[in-house]
Amino acid sequence: MARCGAKGTCFLGPNVYPEAPDGGWGWVVAGAFFLVEVFTYGTIKSFGIFLQDLMEEFGETNSRVSWIVSICLFVMTFSGPLSSAMTNRFGFQLVVMIGGLLISSGLGFCLTFLPTLTILSQYFNHRRALVTAVASTGESLSMFALAPAFSALRDHIGWRHTMAVIGALQSTIIICGALLRPIIIKPRETHEAETDRAYPKELEALSTQENVESTNSKDSMTKNTSHAQISLDNERTISSVSTGDSGVQSLKDTDNSRPEEWTLLHKEARLETEEISVESSMAKNRVCEKNKDSEKQVIKDEEKKLVDEKLSAKNCKLLDFSILRECSFILYSLFGLFATLGFFAPHLYIIELSVSRGVERDHATYMLSTMAVAEIFGRFFIGWILTRRLFRKKKLLVLLACVIMITADLVGFTLVTEFYGLAVCCAWYGFFMGTLACTHIPMLAEDDVVGIERMSSAAGVYVSIQSFAGLAGPPLGGVLVDVTQNYGSAFYSCAAGMAVSAVFLGLVKPAKRGLLCRKRNSKCPEDVHERKGYPEEHSAVHKPTNSTDSPEGCSEVDASLVHDQAVAASVPEVIRFA
Repeated sequence: MARCGAKGTCFLGPNVYPEAPDGGWGWVVAGAFFLVEVFTYGTIKSFGIFLQDLMEEFGETNSRVSWIVSICLFVMTFSGPLSSAMTNRFGFQLVVMIGGLLISSGLGFCLTFLPTLTILSQYFNHRRALVTAVASTGESLSMFALAPAFSALRDHIGWRHTMAVIGALQSTIIICGALLRPIIIKPRETHEAETDRAYPKELEALSTQENVESTNSKDSMTKNTSHAQISLDNERTISSVSTGDSGVQSLKDTDNSRPEEWTLLHKEARLETEEISVESSMAKNRVCEKNKDSEKQVIKDEEKKLVDEKLSAKNCKLLDFSILRECSFILYSLFGLFATLGFFAPHLYIIELSVSRGVERDHATYMLSTMAVAEIFGRFFIGWILTRRLFRKKKLLVLLACVIMITADLVGFTLVTEFYGLAVCCAWYGFFMGTLACTHIPMLAEDDVVGIERMSSAAGVYVSIQSFAGLAGPPLGGVLVDVTQNYGSAFYSCAAGMAVSAVFLGLVKPAKRGLLCRKRNSKCPEDVHERKGYPEEHSAVHKPTNSTDSPEGCSEVDASLVHDQAVAASVPEVIRFA
């Protein structure tokens, strides 16, 4: 992912892969995300243990005290675009570390959860659903183990000091942020193509040098042979002139010495040729070694350049709001908006609902633990299901089925009146809540919604839209409780929100296929005449005067095209008849 502006601070260098590794350093990132889940959403969902203490301390009602959780959720999710912009500008590591520093003082939730989830989705492809589900169990573990521990600690040191301890533990996120090494995906084909384009000059120089060397060796062999021939002729002439005998004897001597001289000639030529070939091969080896060194250096330079391009500002758009033009994303955001109404209110009011139904308060605290344990199983289950080949292309349908089951269970909370019935509802809700909580944001990376390339900006906008339901959900439940004096009324608003969200979720895939929102296409068939071989003048006559981008313009062009085709078809018939 390209970052804008100056290079971000990287405490650990980036990892370069030809594709998503589905492992490697991604397991470290998954562990970091687990801890981030423990100290963000897990802490928020465990806030119900302080609800009664705050009401007694400040003498406030349920609706007013519930604003604490609502404001926390609103700030966390509404600041999602800020988190995306800062991540695009400074990188994952620095942003999450700053968030971990701020979260210990009560701020910074938005700077920790979303960037960690985004980079985790980039490290995994086929195992993304399973790894995200397993890593997100930190939220459930926090409810199961830390909520009872914090409740016992509150009884000993008070709720104020307990919150201070929680803030100190949340500073662990700083270490998690330092482990988020950026990932760069560089396909092998692209790398090989860049390598091939990098060395045309070296290859050309090498081939030219080989040609020159071969030409020189041939010339030298020719010169040596001709030189030896001239020397031999001179020797013949000298011997014939210096001898006083007949020329027949001289010629005979010359003929007798010819085999030895030719043998020496061939030996000298062969030795010189071998020396030239050895020198040529040595020169060629030196050139090859030099090219190998230069090739390695070019590869390093290309990788460094790619890393710099990824880590520096090539795309200076910090946040991409053009995602709001996609109908499928708008529908998915509306699903998240209404589903958030049922995310946190049950955890906030389940203890008081159980007490109002006759369950002892000590036993009522186990309802949160029941939800947490069931939520862990739900996360494992959905992670395993979505990695099956049968459901890889049907992830939205699986998510829709989970939303429908949660809606039915929220209605069941209002009907049961005893401990075991509430326990079953809590287990049912926790299981399907686990399936939904760990998939609704990573689902943005799927091609049926947005895609992995635009997930960073899309996630920021998505959680920002969710923030309004997070702000209104708990107070709405508190108002219903204050008006009706029945804690079961809070679950009615949750069930209504989930039911509406199921409708919008069911429309996402048809919208992605273009069945609901027709995509604008500026290429109207005004140039059909040219493709059919019609002259330009004929095409210009029938071109509509209004804008061709409008449906009316396109329909007029279609009508004129049909008319022209009918006329063209009738001309041969008239000629044949004549």
